[in-house]
Parts: sequence; structure tokens; C-alpha cells
Amino acid sequence: MIVQRLDHVNIITDRLGETARFYAELLDLEERDGPPPLTPENARWMYDAGGQAILHLNAVGCPRTFERAVTPGAETGAIHHVALRCGEFEEVKARLDARGADYRVNDIPAIGLRQIFTADPNNVLLELNFFAS
Repeated sequence: MIVQRLDHVNIITDRLGETARFYAELLDLEERDGPPPLTPENARWMYDAGGQAILHLNAVGCPRTFERAVTPGAETGAIHHVALRCGEFEEVKARLDARGADYRVNDIPAIGLRQIFTADPNNVLLELNFFAS
């Protein structure tokens, strides 16, 4: 198979610190510096428990290899949502409640799946998937 797994999602934001805190606090992702020439002022990479940088958060002025127009805070264009496989459904739901966040829960019993749909500070729609163990 050519594709092994999703590598990362890149989000361009005019709210870098707030966005990094959102993902760190909600999903227990670890915030780290990106590699040079990126700086802490223009990029934050969010790592999962396995040490994979699954989210690359870039400030509007961050240098990019492939430049294209983006509008932070607007809907995510052709990408409808970002799906993340998660654990601890009740904990994540409680964290969203504590934030006063809008979200929707969806259950798909046929495959043992509970989902939470919510948006990050940039209006990126997240599909958080919790499979029964």
C-alpha cells in the first residue's frame, strides 16, 4: 500500500497562541517548535502521544514552500473537516463543556463509533472519533 497513514494537517491562523492552547487543552497534544527556519512566533507543531506532529499551526506571515491564498477564520474551503481518532469521550466532552464550546454528538452503533463535531478557533471543523474498545 502506498499510503501508510495521515501525516499532518496544516492550519493557517491569525490566532497562533490561542489555536495551540485549544488543541493542547482539548486533546492533550504537546506544543513544540517547528524546525528551522520556522520560529515559535510563526509556527507551532502539535504532537500526539506517539511523538507524531499531527497538526502544523502556522501564522499568516509564516514562510511557506507552496503559497496559496487562505483566509483564517473562514470556512475550510474544499476541506469539509479534519477527523482525528481519539480516546476518552467523556473527558473531551467535559473539556468542551468547560470551554462553553458548541459541539454536536453523533452515534453510529453499527460500527461502535461515537463522534463529536466542533470547530477550532479558526472555524476548522473537527470530527473527533471515539471507537468502542
